Amino acid sequence: MEGSLNIQKDKIGQVSENSMTHWEERKGNFVSMDLGISSYTYAWAIGIAGHIPNKAMNAFELMEKAVRLGVNRVQIADNLPLHGHTSSELKAIKNFALENGLSIEVGMRGMTPRNLETYLELAVFFNSPFLRAVIDVEGFEPEIDQIIGIVNEALPKFKNAGLVLAMENHDRFKARSFVEIIENTDKKWVGICLDTINSLGADQSIGEVLKELAPYTVNFHVKDYKIRRKPHKLGFDVLGAPAGLGMMPIDIIFQELAKHNRCQSAILELWTPPEPNIKATVAKEEQWAIQSISFLKNLFKDKEVWTR
Repeated sequence: MEGSLNIQKDKIGQVSENSMTHWEERKGNFVSMDLGISSYTYAWAIGIAGHIPNKAMNAFELMEKAVRLGVNRVQIADNLPLHGHTSSELKAIKNFALENGLSIEVGMRGMTPRNLETYLELAVFFNSPFLRAVIDVEGFEPEIDQIIGIVNEALPKFKNAGLVLAMENHDRFKARSFVEIIENTDKKWVGICLDTINSLGADQSIGEVLKELAPYTVNFHVKDYKIRRKPHKLGFDVLGAPAGLGMMPIDIIFQELAKHNRCQSAILELWTPPEPNIKATVAKEEQWAIQSISFLKNLFKDKEVWTR
């Protein structure tokens, strides 16, 4: 990653007061959070195995979506992997972000030592405020002790780069396991990317997860959902929903995160249920993104949500 542009962090992501994509206020301690989208806002448009659109969305088109939606952060995650781009493409992505007032958050999957090193370099190149990381990947599901060892080995490089490792809570581990990893590494440099739904797969509600992980959260994945009983009454389905139209108590989560003054951004993710064809699914996903960002901007505007 040669030729970093030495971006000044305080110049990235600044937006006008009227855009309501950044919230900051002094009530006791300083609280500040930016609103953004992710490559997982548009998972269908980017392409899912077996469901690839005729023209899959790329990183530039994702950033264009952010500009049109009026948000100032873009999280480029593992479904649009940055390590697959050439050096010139990475520079072009970075320049596009700079020219449009966007801050890029770098995401990865598979916390092997080699992947951490590769994506730390990419995060530094993009001046990402943290590196969002999902621990597991196909063929790699380490136990807690192994994860602690991997993180501790990588920590000197993260500290030297001034970058926080933000582990995303996923369904193989309960929230307490993530706390164990953090407490046995360095809670200043290791934090949480808090996903609102993932831990349902570990049989934990958002209330349980928030109690454990809110103090360590540096990034919040806003992902709403509904639970519906199956037509035959024998079981339930968990389905995605536009932000604000599901069961997730988003305002309460914001209030809890604000108490700890650490969460830097709220990034919209969507679990959009598919339509009969990919074209209709992509159109639905786009509508949900628009609805969700509109809801979140209004929530940001209502600063009472954030008071403590």
